[in-house]
Amino acid sequence: MGNSFGRLFRISTWGESHGGGVGVTIDGVPPHLPLTVRDIQAELARRRPGQSRIVTPRNEADEAEILSGVVDGLTVGTPVAVLVRNNDHRSGDYDTNAVAYRPSHADATYDAKYGTRAVAGGGRSSARETIGRVAGGAVAKKILSAYAGVEIVGYVQRVLDVELTDVDHETVSTADVEANMIRCPDAATAERMIGLVDEIRRTGNSVGGVVEVVARHVPAGLGSPVFDKLEADLAKACMSLPASKGFEVGSGFEGTCLTGFEHNDPFRLDAAGRTRTATNRSGGIQGGIANGETIVLRVAFKPTSTIGRVQQTVTRGGVETELRGKGRHDPCVLPRAVPMVEAMVALVLADALMAQVAHGGAGAPNPLGPAAVPGTVLAAKQAAERAAKAAAAAAAVAGTGEENAPAAAAPELTS
Repeated sequence: MGNSFGRLFRISTWGESHGGGVGVTIDGVPPHLPLTVRDIQAELARRRPGQSRIVTPRNEADEAEILSGVVDGLTVGTPVAVLVRNNDHRSGDYDTNAVAYRPSHADATYDAKYGTRAVAGGGRSSARETIGRVAGGAVAKKILSAYAGVEIVGYVQRVLDVELTDVDHETVSTADVEANMIRCPDAATAERMIGLVDEIRRTGNSVGGVVEVVARHVPAGLGSPVFDKLEADLAKACMSLPASKGFEVGSGFEGTCLTGFEHNDPFRLDAAGRTRTATNRSGGIQGGIANGETIVLRVAFKPTSTIGRVQQTVTRGGVETELRGKGRHDPCVLPRAVPMVEAMVALVLADALMAQVAHGGAGAPNPLGPAAVPGTVLAAKQAAERAAKAAAAAAAVAGTGEENAPAAAAPELTS
């Protein structure tokens, strides 16, 4: 239980931190989607350990193997299975953990639930499990980009009390984020963040903070009312990540400091006559449904639990003792958490997109949100719909009746 996520676009992750490998089975992938190992590897490289001095030094290449679902560079509609083998695990570093619980880790709660656990590396509670999520997210990003030109960009917004305060959600790019090891798009703020993490790690301690993610060009209409609201699905997805402790959309908790008049996003018409919002305090979601504006969300991550400092704990047998964390761990999870949060956002949006396409809603009388990105499936679909309406109107004027007007075929997801 608890190892699968999604409905129509669904992933199941498997494997332990110090087992033979970890991976994912991705179901619901449409056929004819171009997909290669390089697409997945690019995302895995962003979350892999050993990439800089401010993350865990565990030296894993995290090389992906596609085991099924892809033939000659194209998906075939069957489940895509991806495997990443574990090579640099040192299980001996965890010998004391078999007896004593690491404070604030999952050791004690896994024992309470199962009566046993994979001690080495934390087993399924290790962040190594997120390899499968990031691989699945890479496929989800391909689908979202092909259909609607969706762009998902995450970055470190805060480390402890060092905060990025000025970022343009419409222009911030992955290139900006990847320009430094902390993954903050502002160079000056990034240097301060790196200095803080360096200072913390030299003391054997750890530090947390916030990852912010923006998703641009998300079609209006994604998400469902009541229990399947888009922000509810996003919250569950992001809060399922290791070390996550908080979630916000749009104005978040700061919005409680505003009045309704101050907080509301007034509607307006853009140059193309489409319904837009003048501000985006809603964070791109209203009533649990995407409104076409940029989705903005934040996820708070606690400091890494395993640290190189002596702490009070108890043994499995109920004896008080002390424990100093061993093994190789991140002094700050945030740089590697960025691709993880992006992946979870992509998984939710791909699932919601498939549900919306299956639902086939007619849409608002006046289009909501910005125009579709040219060259995407959605742009072609909207053009076909406009052509059909124009043909029907012309037929009605000519007296032939709307029912006899030719209908333009809507393009498929994979066109």
